[in-house]
Amino acid sequence: MSATSDPRLQQDAVTVVPCGGISAEATPPGSKSYTNRYLAIAALSGRETLIEGALLSDDTRYFASAVAAFGHVRTTIDEERSSILVEPTGDAMRAPAEDVYMGGAGTPLRFLIAMAGHAEGTTTITGNARMQERPMGDLLSALPMLGVEAVAVRGNGSPPVRVTGGTFLGGRTRISGTVSSQFTSSLLINSVHAANDTRIEVVDELISQPYVDMTIAALAEMGVRIEREGYRSFTVPCGQQPRGGRVTVEPDASGMSYLLAAAAVTEGEVAIPGIGADSRQGDVGLAEVLERMGCRVQLNGDSVTLKGGPLRGVDIDMEAMPDVVPTLAVVAAFAEGDTRITNIASLRVKECDRIAAVTNELRRMGITVHESADAMHIVGGVPRGAGVETYDDHRIAMSFAVAGLRTEGVTIKDPGCVAKSFPGFWRVLDQLHPGKASTA
Repeated sequence: MSATSDPRLQQDAVTVVPCGGISAEATPPGSKSYTNRYLAIAALSGRETLIEGALLSDDTRYFASAVAAFGHVRTTIDEERSSILVEPTGDAMRAPAEDVYMGGAGTPLRFLIAMAGHAEGTTTITGNARMQERPMGDLLSALPMLGVEAVAVRGNGSPPVRVTGGTFLGGRTRISGTVSSQFTSSLLINSVHAANDTRIEVVDELISQPYVDMTIAALAEMGVRIEREGYRSFTVPCGQQPRGGRVTVEPDASGMSYLLAAAAVTEGEVAIPGIGADSRQGDVGLAEVLERMGCRVQLNGDSVTLKGGPLRGVDIDMEAMPDVVPTLAVVAAFAEGDTRITNIASLRVKECDRIAAVTNELRRMGITVHESADAMHIVGGVPRGAGVETYDDHRIAMSFAVAGLRTEGVTIKDPGCVAKSFPGFWRVLDQLHPGKASTA
């Protein structure tokens, strides 16, 4: 049964049913980050590529449709096998006649902006209301140095973005890394198809560095060599062709965070196969943070087991793991003492302002939270039930659903927003629960 057939995705709200300590083995879906990266690389390879274990979610569906809109490939999604087939059509890559709508898919939209530089003609790329507020200016400034004209239609550095393509020459460019690592990843992937060698220089500090490591690892898996000087500069030699063939997506570390958190807050145990210490996904590091908070963790090369215990607050820099900050914040609400989460300014410009959202909803549950521009200070306590606003943000919904496994009366509004990255979330939550995790 397809994850998207879960009727809870269409409901106005679900109430999570508390349980005792969970004891389960569960696997999150394929990595959203790797699925998007393999899709982008496959679209430029000129060879048939089968992406197995792919995440089939709103974001990846938007991206699969978008790359096919250039006409040079077709994409076929197999629901039963969780796979995406990318096949060359033999046609040239041309700008679509219609605007390309990407919903709230931030990473794919940023990858697509640079990709449109390879397509003859003018491509206009847009998204939902929140996406039209999200920053793209650093990427738009870097592309002209590679021969691509890319401008924000409204002149505000955000979508809609108009790209005049067929001119991705390569060469040398400079990019800021302080807003999003996705800009650097977009340039790295799309420089594979450039006419000349491409050198990308990062002019300041690159945030979320593990995501760039993932990009380079995905390219290496597909046979593309990147030369690098730490996180300061990257060179993509021209003339390389990604290998095509089969590639397998590992489980999603961000999705895994909710399973780990469920065991942590219920003092239960969860075993997660298929992902572990060997992963390049930075969010695997949350297991070690939870260990510092009092959990027992066994982290093997390709598996994680976590046993919850009495929780205590920690001071932690989460710059490298921003996507799991909402998960950590919910766990911190149940911990004894204070938790200080720092270096998270990038959360202000995600699907919502996640610092503000988490602060608001934890306060709604009776937890004291102090926020600043780039940090949260959470005073652990005993959360009470509440109706949780989710701000059309999948990570807010899933993080606070975990709180409901411990606290009576937690109702998650707009539960369907989890489809952005984890359509099967409510069914996986049921797997963790001795009864059933949620009701209408």
